[in-house]
Amino acid sequence: MSELEVGFIGVGRMGGPLARRLINARFPLTVFDTNKTAVDSFVASGARPATSAAAVASLCAIVITCLPTPSIVHNVALGPDGIAEGKRVKIFIDMSTTGATYAKRIAEGLASKDIIAVDAPVSGGIAGAERGTLAVMASCSEEVLARIRPVLEVFGTIFHVGREPGMGQTMKLLNNLLSATAMAISSEAIVVGVKAGLDPHQIVDVINAGTGRNSATADKIPRCVIPRKFNTGFSLELLNKDVRLCLEEADALGIPMVVATAVRQLLAITMASEGPNADMTEIVKPLERWADIQIGG
Repeated sequence: MSELEVGFIGVGRMGGPLARRLINARFPLTVFDTNKTAVDSFVASGARPATSAAAVASLCAIVITCLPTPSIVHNVALGPDGIAEGKRVKIFIDMSTTGATYAKRIAEGLASKDIIAVDAPVSGGIAGAERGTLAVMASCSEEVLARIRPVLEVFGTIFHVGREPGMGQTMKLLNNLLSATAMAISSEAIVVGVKAGLDPHQIVDVINAGTGRNSATADKIPRCVIPRKFNTGFSLELLNKDVRLCLEEADALGIPMVVATAVRQLLAITMASEGPNADMTEIVKPLERWADIQIGG
């Protein structure tokens, strides 16, 4: 078996496109997910199915996870029938967003089994995963990065952000905090503009030609909010989790986060009214109700 035979655990909304790119790049792939239908679609494309995380780790030297929450990643890595019980795995790559605390804890647990842990979260969304244009924030030694580079390059541009476990996670949380903040403040600004009588299309055009341009005004608001599609594919629950993790890291470092705290408050309000599975762009809806207007549509 090839050293670059890869195992992939978590072939859902984000992990699915990542795993598909590995198949398209002709990597021998073994997959596991609690959703059998998701696994079957990969088997039809030539992947080998496995019955557990431990089974994946007994077949592959490199095992990747892309899972929704830190606790799930922790359980898959170190829990019963987890990656730590695998017989062949040498390198574990987590592409989820778990925060530095979990990344360090998992790395310590796997080290006792002589398994190297790499945190390599990504940014760029489902579209970026499909196109292979993600930013991959890897934290590991240069030697380990050289071994896994052929795999990570399939997903996008690699940024070697550090050597210690958790540094990639910290970088990812900073990115997602800024993404959440851009969405929140841009929604507030455009609600004010529409209430004042301005056209929402022109508002974003002017902002994007000036110094206020950001990821929300350049993409999410014109693509998802104004046409009322709300379909970035990233839920309020997941975004709230990422902002919470970032606040926890800042608190551990003794750094107050005034703006981030306000953003999380607005996320909590929106989750209460729209539901945790609502799209992140629906953060605009309580603002619209308070202003008694609607952007676009």
